[in-house]
Amino acid sequence: MFARIKNYISDKTKILIRLDDIAENMNWDLMEKSELLFDKYKIKPVLGVIPNNQDKELLVYPKKNDFWDQVRSWKNKGWKIAMHGLTHVYDKDTEKKDFFGYGGRSEFCGHSLEIQTEKIRKGLKKFKEENIEIKSFFAPNHTYDLNTFNALKNSGINEVIDGYGLMPYLENDIKFIPQLFYKVYALPFGIQSTQIHLNYWSQIDFDNFENFVKKNQNNFITYEEAIKKVNNRIQYKFINKITKILLKTKRILNFKS
Repeated sequence: MFARIKNYISDKTKILIRLDDIAENMNWDLMEKSELLFDKYKIKPVLGVIPNNQDKELLVYPKKNDFWDQVRSWKNKGWKIAMHGLTHVYDKDTEKKDFFGYGGRSEFCGHSLEIQTEKIRKGLKKFKEENIEIKSFFAPNHTYDLNTFNALKNSGINEVIDGYGLMPYLENDIKFIPQLFYKVYALPFGIQSTQIHLNYWSQIDFDNFENFVKKNQNNFITYEEAIKKVNNRIQYKFINKITKILLKTKRILNFKS
């Protein structure tokens, strides 16, 4: 019985590596080091690619002229390519009315269904031109509203790498893989994705990440494996709801302090 419990916990304790802000202009030195690290440990991450980056903070980084060839190369390795917004430019204030309650600025939340649908379809058009199929999405700054989800579904996307919980789940006819922490962190139980911004990392940050990968090398999961674990059993719904309450409370307390 103990062996069965151990195997159950092991199967339900996995980490999906998610990298944000992958674009023509980025910290290519750390990206190249990360690729070598992932290949060494046979990790297949999710890359959040910005199809038409116009973010001024990102445009200061070195530009890779063969960027889309590189994206196709990653795709051919079995890495998952997800759409990460359209331009990565925030033009709305959520007024803390976004779906997950993160607050802050947004590229999507607050816009009409028509505008959000147009943004998503423009992004998908770029990926199609580059012969890259997109089935998953995550918004800059974690900010969505119901129009975002409807725009995604209207455009053929029903998988989002964001949300609260300890297991992938289904809500609003969207499959969610939870992303819980700003820092790389290993939970004792649950399927989670990381949030990694290489552009803002130092070499020390990368070294710490490399140690994290070595320590947890047997606990990484592919996107396809994670999405198959979508589970809406009542006990997981309860756990996910408690997780959401705790994390929102922690965020509020941190904000007040």
